Amino acid sequence: MIFASTIQAFAVRYFTLHYHFPDLGVSGVAVLTNYMFGISPNWVILTGNILLIIWARRSLNVRFLALTIISILTFSAMLSVFERYPLPLPDDKFMGTVITGLMKGFSGALMLNAGGSGGGTDISAIVLRRRYGLEIGRFTITINMLILALSIGVVGLESVVYGAVGLYVNGITLDNVTRSFDRRKQAIIITNKPDEVSEFINSHGRGVTRLEGRGGYTGQPRPVLLTLLDPRQVVMLKHFLKEHDDRAFVSICDASEVLGQGFKSWRSL
Repeated sequence: MIFASTIQAFAVRYFTLHYHFPDLGVSGVAVLTNYMFGISPNWVILTGNILLIIWARRSLNVRFLALTIISILTFSAMLSVFERYPLPLPDDKFMGTVITGLMKGFSGALMLNAGGSGGGTDISAIVLRRRYGLEIGRFTITINMLILALSIGVVGLESVVYGAVGLYVNGITLDNVTRSFDRRKQAIIITNKPDEVSEFINSHGRGVTRLEGRGGYTGQPRPVLLTLLDPRQVVMLKHFLKEHDDRAFVSICDASEVLGQGFKSWRSL
């Protein structure tokens, strides 16, 4: 959370503010107040998130709140630090908006993987979903479109368009990095040597479930093994089967998210 929040602060200070881009959520409001009144964004972000946490404290679990508070405090502190050390940056706004989107998307994915958030609209969206069943995506889009609309009168249409490009890159990066943390390979194996294959999988740190199947044509009992592996272990399994049971039938597909022992913890939700 600390590392991710530091990246977020770096992106806001050296790219969003430098190129006069708009931002989203509480950070977007903080950026606008900085452009309009010269108020340091870290104070607006800190104050706004503290108010949201007080409002949401009864609807969110302690771990999520603790990690989010760590993120908010780190972000505000690092933003203050970065304000003291200006960096020479090129005038290419397109490059700036792409870099901003990549950094924010990557850091946002790290936060979600850790089980926390960067605060702001993430907090309010989760609370409204739990209390009233409101869709997070619809709420987030509505709030952020409002902030972008207000930004046009402050930073101009050109900067808003660049900012929108950065937000698109942010979203694509966030989705892909988040999926990469959770992605595993699900293997279904029909083999005449289930005990040997199970032992091989277990010896490489993965569990396996044995199902009792039956051949649809022959009607004979056919043991079926179900397991979840990382890509490297899939390669090792295929080599093992090639050497020990080249008549085995294997189906391998992507599992976009795996929860449970040895994989993603339920506490991270």
